[in-house]
Amino acid sequence: MVQLSSRSPRRPSRRLLLGASASVVALTALSALPAAASAGAPPPVRDEDRAGDHLTVTVRHAGGGRDGTFELYCHPGGGSHPDVRGACGVLDRRTRWGRDTFAPVPRDSVCTMQYGGPATARITGTWAGRPVDATYGRGDGCEIGRWDRLVPLLPDLGSRGPAVRIPKSVGS
Repeated sequence: MVQLSSRSPRRPSRRLLLGASASVVALTALSALPAAASAGAPPPVRDEDRAGDHLTVTVRHAGGGRDGTFELYCHPGGGSHPDVRGACGVLDRRTRWGRDTFAPVPRDSVCTMQYGGPATARITGTWAGRPVDATYGRGDGCEIGRWDRLVPLLPDLGSRGPAVRIPKSVGS
């Protein structure tokens, strides 16, 4: 036999209501934080951090009319650089919080022994609120790659394809 109760449905206990309220308050506070801050990552570079992006690029021994000293302003773009929009764009894409966009090749790098020519470049100024004084060359595969990652800030010297064509050996 089934017994039926005439009692009204149970009300939630006071402890349960307080716990639920505290959870809602905590979640609301956490959702107000930026996503990057809650993940423990540093915040992205903001436009107001870039309010003085100005670089001087000096290129030597590149040949073909590519030598010279050029001024570059970004955010907003301007200056005497031949490709202001492209140069600012490559810098924007390569800039990461906590990383030096213009860092030299690490000393312990293993690099191919190839010569990319006598071209050199020096970049000075301010980028993303930080001072810049970097030199570039093309003395080995790592330096060539470092240079090429900043094209068109630095002139394209045509080394994006195979550096050396190796002929097939006789009898193959």
